[in-house]
Amino acid sequence: MTAPLQIDVVSDVVCPWCFIGKRRLEEALQLRPDIPVEIRWRPYFLNDWVPRDGISRDEYLTTKFGSPERYKSIAGRVAAAAKAEGLSYNVDKIARQPNTLDCHRLILWARNTGAAGKMKQRLMELYFAEGADLTDRDVLVQAAADCGMDAQLTRELLASNRDVDRVTQEAGQAKQAGIDGVPCFIFGGVLAVSGAQDPAYLAEAMGRAADEVEKRGNAATAAE
Repeated sequence: MTAPLQIDVVSDVVCPWCFIGKRRLEEALQLRPDIPVEIRWRPYFLNDWVPRDGISRDEYLTTKFGSPERYKSIAGRVAAAAKAEGLSYNVDKIARQPNTLDCHRLILWARNTGAAGKMKQRLMELYFAEGADLTDRDVLVQAAADCGMDAQLTRELLASNRDVDRVTQEAGQAKQAGIDGVPCFIFGGVLAVSGAQDPAYLAEAMGRAADEVEKRGNAATAAE
């Protein structure tokens, strides 16, 4: 296989299983160094009802789970899974639940410098490990600067409506396509895997997708 295998990762920066799934995908890539890949980070709104300026974490947990206490058992399971992957998940530090539209705009813009994956990782670390407020413009600008983007330009772009419609539309298309759980990994446009699956499982799916893409390419060539 000569062309890189396209991997579309549909996920949200405030989704803990997406945080874990990103790490597991990275481990899967190490298991199949023979498969060249190109990763595209696709937007998804886990909570599209959260207003643009965010809400308090307690209000969010009460609305979604009934109360902050009810979420504690779920949080424990996620924290254990994150720890097993070497990730920091400090749920008690999170005070504010953000709307992630601006986060996805940053990831989109970071593609221009090949830093989309780095930006995704930084935003997730800020949220899950540091409890940062991802609706705070200064936090977002600093994250962009940390990933090699121009701080002043980023601030101006965030203040504008640049790519708001594009990100919103793309996130909506994912739901229209039937993606109702994230992360969702789409390998080569031929195989979709939902959930933060085990690295070995993801690696096996990569291999199957690469074989299928190659087979289809060969068939198309033979038909010419």
